[in-house]
Amino acid sequence: MSLDIFKVIAEAEGKVHAVRPDSVHFHEVGEMDSIIDIVGAAVATDSLGVYRFISSPIPLGAGWTKTMHGTLPIPAPATLEILKGAPVAKSTVPFELTTPTGAAIVKTLAGEFGPIPDMTIGAVGYGAGKKDFKEAANILRVIKGFTEDSVAARRVFVLETNLDDMNPQIAGFLMDRLFEAGALDTYFTPVQMKKSRPGVLLTVLAPEAKKDAILKIIFSESTAIGVRSRTAERYCLERKTSKVKTPYGVVRLKVSFHEGDVVNIQPEYEDCKRLAVKSGTPLKKIINAARAAFKGD
Repeated sequence: MSLDIFKVIAEAEGKVHAVRPDSVHFHEVGEMDSIIDIVGAAVATDSLGVYRFISSPIPLGAGWTKTMHGTLPIPAPATLEILKGAPVAKSTVPFELTTPTGAAIVKTLAGEFGPIPDMTIGAVGYGAGKKDFKEAANILRVIKGFTEDSVAARRVFVLETNLDDMNPQIAGFLMDRLFEAGALDTYFTPVQMKKSRPGVLLTVLAPEAKKDAILKIIFSESTAIGVRSRTAERYCLERKTSKVKTPYGVVRLKVSFHEGDVVNIQPEYEDCKRLAVKSGTPLKKIINAARAAFKGD
């Protein structure tokens, strides 16, 4: 997750400086506090076990800020580049309220933007800055909650294209790139195309914030010359990540709930695989041991 955030910053800085993302020198963003912000945000997010993130429109601030490149208007060029496609809120506070680092964290995590959805509030956290503003409180608020029926509807984009002239060796690489870019799901379906040519139907489920990046990968990494797009409602059970101790080692679990009841326990495959190789124990035995160790707390 932290690498995804850094990638967003690198791409924006590269665009602003007219250089390749892998040639970007990070200046302020590479300072230790920014690294702590990004990695810390990723660790905190993972520990929350939340699978759906919604952000309110983002306030940017106003005025001017001093940078390594001189005095620049607020918002900084990289912040604007990162937040393309994201809604922003009007602000007259004469200060940089959203930095490139903060913008990249929100853009990477938030699958959608808007008001607080219908939910039951579970926990609320606040982070306060050191500066005080007359116009607004200098705080960041995070609300964690769950829906009444534990089934959340989320709008996603379904992107599809038919391919009959692509080297099959590229398919696996293409799928990896799509998942790295934030695709929720990617799969190939065999189809019979015109002139009786065998082909595949590429289907990608994409959150709204990742749609453009995923389209770019489809066009650059495949032979597609057109992509169909439609919106769909994706219903997901409430989920959390848990850890259990087994006789073979620690295994992470993905636990799903419906109306407060546990309906599915899925041990993390990579954890089980690692322990199976290390101990010489059959994989299915470790998977069963991980399920049996879950106490439901």
